[in-house]
Amino acid sequence: IVLKPEDISFEEAAALPIGGTCALHLLKMLNIQSGNKVLIYGASGSIGTYAVQLAKHFGAKVTGVCSTKNIELVESLGADTVLDYTKQVVSQTNEKYDSIFDTVGKFPKSKAKKLLKENGRYVSTHSSPVKEKQEYLDLILELATKDIIKPVIDKTYSLLEIQDAHAYVETGHKKGNVILKITNTDL
Repeated sequence: IVLKPEDISFEEAAALPIGGTCALHLLKMLNIQSGNKVLIYGASGSIGTYAVQLAKHFGAKVTGVCSTKNIELVESLGADTVLDYTKQVVSQTNEKYDSIFDTVGKFPKSKAKKLLKENGRYVSTHSSPVKEKQEYLDLILELATKDIIKPVIDKTYSLLEIQDAHAYVETGHKKGNVILKITNTDL
C-alpha cells in the first residue's frame, strides 16, 4: 500500500500496480542489463506498455511486438524497433536477443528459443509466477512521479458499464489499461 501522489490522477494510480509491478518482477527475473537486446511480445497491453518503458529505463535496446494500429504507441513508449505481428512472422526474424518477455502468453518458448542468444533468457506471464513486493510498487510509483514511466489508459468505464468494460478487455485488443471509475452516481 502506498499513498497516491497529488500529481497523479486516480485513474493513473489505479493503472500502475498490476501491469507495472508484474512487468518489473518479470524483467528482474530476466536480469536486464544496460545494452541487452530485449524482445517484448505484446508490447501494447497493460504489462507490455510497462515492460517497454522499464526495459528502456534499465538501458536495454527494446524491440516491441504489436499489431499495426499500436506501432505508434509502442514507439512513443521508447521501443527502438517495433515488429508488426500481423505483417511478419516474428519467430522468423534474423535478430538474436538476450531476453524475450512474452507479456500475453502467445509466443511460446519453443518459438522464442530460435531468437535467443546463447544463454538467452525467456519469461512469460503465463508460465512464471509473479511475486508482489512492496519495493516493486514503491519503484513503480517513484518512476511514475518522475515521469520516467507513464500508465497507458485505453478506456475508462463507470461501474454501471462493467459488463461493457469486461467485454472490451475480452476482445484482446485493448491498449494498456482499462479503468473502472466509481462515482457517487454508480452507487
